[in-house]
Amino acid sequence: MLSDLYEEIKLRKTQPKEGSYTNYLFEKGLDKILKKVGEETTEVVIAAKNNDEELISEIADLTYHLLVLLAEKDIPLENIKKELQSREGKLSKTSDRKEINDL
Repeated sequence: MLSDLYEEIKLRKTQPKEGSYTNYLFEKGLDKILKKVGEETTEVVIAAKNNDEELISEIADLTYHLLVLLAEKDIPLENIKKELQSREGKLSKTSDRKEINDL
């Protein structure tokens, strides 16, 4: 399903459709797309404190905007799948991870 959505987003980039929100994002460019990713990320955090229905909706919005970002940067969705697969089964310890506060 994510692959289908990603393909539709890429199609809008090459074959714009009048009135399309996706095309609006591409027309406005990377800064607008990044702004939306940031806004949606914040909304996910806030929704997580509220209710599951709102959280699901906000995660869907964030996922969509991340896919638009990938398409804008011409990064195949397959690259993300491969990266996640490369991490599968790897053990990590808390000590291996740096917290933002530790930087």
